[in-house]
Amino acid sequence: MGGSSAAESLAAAWASAMPQAIVHAALQEFAGRIALVSSFGADAAVLLHMVAQVDSSTPVVFVDTLRLFPETLRYRDTLVARLGLTDVRIVRPDAQQIMRFDPDLSLAETDPDACCAFRKVAPFEQAIAPFAAWLNGRRRDQGASRAAIATAEWDGARLKINPLAAWTAADAAAYRRAHDLPEHPLAAQGYPSIGCVPCTSPVDAGEDGRAGRWRGSEKTECGLHMRRAGATASTDS
Repeated sequence: MGGSSAAESLAAAWASAMPQAIVHAALQEFAGRIALVSSFGADAAVLLHMVAQVDSSTPVVFVDTLRLFPETLRYRDTLVARLGLTDVRIVRPDAQQIMRFDPDLSLAETDPDACCAFRKVAPFEQAIAPFAAWLNGRRRDQGASRAAIATAEWDGARLKINPLAAWTAADAAAYRRAHDLPEHPLAAQGYPSIGCVPCTSPVDAGEDGRAGRWRGSEKTECGLHMRRAGATASTDS
């Protein structure tokens, strides 16, 4: 079965499944060949907890762009310790590329796509290369670009699994409270979606949850989930 066919089959099988069941099935189906990719953002604790409940040694890929909020880095360390995660793989942009492309740290303002490409997408591609599938925490309620995501997609190279696709922000918050999981320290300050410092701002009541990302530009996604050659999905993390 081809990659896109496998994704469609899994998406159909998991269409009505609870996220915990999807996580358990995915970790079994792709044992040793799957990673969780996490930004350790506002709702990250939910999927990280679900994965840790099944197998706390599951590889977790975290891209540190070197432009993240200090609160995000502290939150990462808090969750890693709290959940007992034993294989967190922190990847960063190449130092020489930083000096070449962004020596004065202005690229995020002048060309955010180029900034994401070398700070986030390139390190991610290297880190995810050994895996046949990856889990992420996107939800359909997070904005128009995510409204149609399935529980499983083919990204052109591997399966991308979205266990929380059908959940809402309220579902995630209820799960976090039920399991006494800590909240990202910026969430209460109006940051429902948290990326790099220069490209993230608070969101007002009634705005799209991702309105604070790249505010004032047409950019809505960082690039990790953009369509690759032969892919069938085109949404982002």
